[in-house]
Amino acid sequence: MAEAISDDFVYMRGRKLDFPVFDADNHMYETKEAMTKFIPPEYEGIIKYVEINGRTKVAIKDHISDYIPNPTFNRVASPGRNADPSLKKAIPGIDAFFDPEPRLTLMKDMGIDKTMLWPTLASVLEERLWDDPRAVQAVVHALNEWMYEHWTFNYADAIYSTPIISLSIMSDAIEELQRVADRGAKAFLLRVAPVPTYEGRRSFALPEFDPFWELVQELDITVGMHSGDPGYHRYTNEWEGFGDLEFRPFARPGNPGFQLLSSEKSPIVDAVASILGHGLASRFPKLRFTPTEFGVDWVRPFVTKLRRASERSAVLFDEDPLEVFNRNVFIHAFQEHDPADLATYVPVDNITFGSDFPHPEGLADPLGWSESLESFSEEDQAKIMGGNMARIMKVAL
Repeated sequence: MAEAISDDFVYMRGRKLDFPVFDADNHMYETKEAMTKFIPPEYEGIIKYVEINGRTKVAIKDHISDYIPNPTFNRVASPGRNADPSLKKAIPGIDAFFDPEPRLTLMKDMGIDKTMLWPTLASVLEERLWDDPRAVQAVVHALNEWMYEHWTFNYADAIYSTPIISLSIMSDAIEELQRVADRGAKAFLLRVAPVPTYEGRRSFALPEFDPFWELVQELDITVGMHSGDPGYHRYTNEWEGFGDLEFRPFARPGNPGFQLLSSEKSPIVDAVASILGHGLASRFPKLRFTPTEFGVDWVRPFVTKLRRASERSAVLFDEDPLEVFNRNVFIHAFQEHDPADLATYVPVDNITFGSDFPHPEGLADPLGWSESLESFSEEDQAKIMGGNMARIMKVAL
C-alpha cells in the first residue's frame, strides 16, 4: 500500500518478495560537517559552505562548485524518476536520508533487507583537488571519519556504508584501507578515473599500485566503483571552447548537436579495460569490482570486444580477458528494462539489482523492478535481487 512520509514523498509500503533483497545502490545525504568536522588543522578552510545569491554552495580550495546544486540537502528532488510526475519537485530532506536508524526502518518498510550505501558528496572531491594529492587524502580521510561516526561502516548488518579510498598517495591509501577494514567496512569506493598523483594522472591498475591491491585481496574487501565525476568533461570542453568549465551532471551547456554526434567517452569502459588490459585482475584474481550506476549500454559492445580479443589477440593477455571479466566484474543492472537480454552476454551470477534510492534518477519503488525479472527462474530472480550481492560482499542474506 502507498505510504506518505510527507505530502511530497509517497512510497510503496509493505511490498515483500519471496526472497531477501540486497539493494546494491542506495545513497546517504551528508550533513554540512561531513567534510569539515575531522579535517586536519593545516587544511582548515579547504572546504567551505558559502552563500551565493541566497543559495548555499560548497567551495573547494575557494573555487565554488555547482556540481551538486544543493550540497546541504535541506531540500532535495523527490526520489525516483519513475515516480508520479506531480511529485517531481523539491522536498525537505527527511531523517531517513541522513541517519541510520530511520533509514533502516524505511528500508524494512520498502522490503529491502540489506543495502550498499554510497556517499553523495564523494563524487565532487578528487577532480577538484587533482593538483594536490595530499589535500585529496586529507579530505577523503575526514569524510571517512565522519561516515564512520555517523553511519558506521556496518549498521545492524544491513547498511554497508562505503568509505572512500584514493590512491593519490599510495602509502596513505594503504593506511586508510587498513583503518576502514579494521572498523568493519565490507567495501570501499574507488573513483572510476585515473588517479591524480604527484607524477600525473595514472591508472589505478598499473603495477606500481600493486602493494595496495595486495592488501585489498588479503582483506577480501569488495571494490566499489560508482559513477561520479571522472574529469572526462575536459575533452569535450576543448571541442566546445569552454576551458576549465566545471562538469555539471544536471546541466550540460554547449552545442546539443555536437554532443549528440561526438564520440562516447566512457570512464567505466576505460577502467575495466585497464583492470583487464594492464593485468590487475590477473595479478590479483580474487578482487571483486562492482561498477554501479553506469547503466548497461556499455556492456554488450565491451563483451563483444572481449570475445574478439580472446579469439584474435589472446597473446596480449595473461589470461582469457572474457573469463577474467566474468570472474572479477559484477554488473549493476541500473534501470535495465530487459535484464533477460543482459543475461545473454553476462552470467546471471554477475548481475545485481540497485535502485539508486533516494536520488531523483533512481527508483521510487525499488522492488517494483523485480517485475522485469518474470522470465527468469525464481532461483535466478533471488540471485539478482540479492543473493549475488550478498555473495560478492561476503555477508549472509
